Amino acid sequence: MRRSAVLPCLFVLAAVAAVPAVHAQSTIRIGTVSPLSGSGAHQGKDIENGARMAIDELNAKGVKVGGKPVKWVLQPEDDGADPKMGTAAAQKLVDAHAVAVVGHLNSGTTVPASKIYNSAGIPQISPAATTPLYTRQGYKTAFRVVANDSLVGRTLANYAIKTLHATRIAVIDDRTAFGQGLADEFVKGVKAAGGAQVVSRQFTNDKATDFNAILTQIRARKPDVVFYGGMDAVAGPLLKQMKALGIGAKLVSGDGICSEKLPQLAGDALGNDHVLCVVAGGVTGPEEAAANAFSERYRQRYKIELQTYAPYAYDAVMVFAQAIQQAGSSDPAKFLPALAKTKYQGVTGTIAFDPHGDLLHAALTLYTYRNGKKVKLQVIR
Repeated sequence: MRRSAVLPCLFVLAAVAAVPAVHAQSTIRIGTVSPLSGSGAHQGKDIENGARMAIDELNAKGVKVGGKPVKWVLQPEDDGADPKMGTAAAQKLVDAHAVAVVGHLNSGTTVPASKIYNSAGIPQISPAATTPLYTRQGYKTAFRVVANDSLVGRTLANYAIKTLHATRIAVIDDRTAFGQGLADEFVKGVKAAGGAQVVSRQFTNDKATDFNAILTQIRARKPDVVFYGGMDAVAGPLLKQMKALGIGAKLVSGDGICSEKLPQLAGDALGNDHVLCVVAGGVTGPEEAAANAFSERYRQRYKIELQTYAPYAYDAVMVFAQAIQQAGSSDPAKFLPALAKTKYQGVTGTIAFDPHGDLLHAALTLYTYRNGKKVKLQVIR
């Protein structure tokens, strides 16, 4: 090749090589893990949807890190509410070089996965898992943006006794880490409050459809309130069979059943003011307007009602983004200290963490159902 032919090529190559230096854009990968298959898929997809809204907003705003443009990427993974799938999904995100993880939903998947994230130095914020064990393992990478079971159980016990005036309470749980853990905390709350007794303690599983045996035993004890520790996929059929057996006791539970899908799952057994549930979070006053605006944005985008956890997943992503911006780096080792010191005003309220990674000054919101709709009763702090 002649010298004159080589020189233009070199100029072209030099020009092409210069472009990335001017427009370089690094990728910040954030993972979500939740059940995207199985009976809890509607709740798991809710988490993915909420996180995706945050990711898209960060990209639309052109949020920079260390003065440089970045592309925010979401990588959703399915854990099927199964611990083995959960750890596999966690390892997949580690291998994909995710810098942070929003998840998991279920306590039974969150706890084993947290060991993998901690070993890799990747921070994790759960938008849903409430077992106290999660943040008591000594991991500096474990955080959550919801209240834990100790507070939820105590609050529900006090409400059942002091507001519903229950004196005889039956307790059922699905034997999952979440369901059993919440039921145990509720029983502790009943004992601490006094004035009521647990007249029956029964167990099922998270895939059960037939509850006649345990409900027949419960009916004989004539409870005022039935507490259920588990998710809405079981609570719906449970309510139907309670009605069929003539059990008029109110059903009390945590955020696992407190979804927009429960009316569909329970049908006419849902009743009015018959079910009371609590969501681990809550806003009042001016903050409520922001929460309502988020719900409307969600509705407009996905053409469905949000279930329960989308706002918490959205806030979790934004908390990660704030810590990354403050540190000027998406290296987890560099932004983890900023994450631990977070103070962020989210759509779910003010988010700050205690030394364990639990939410400081956590609020709870009590709901019931009327005419097939979830109705807010009060926020408790």
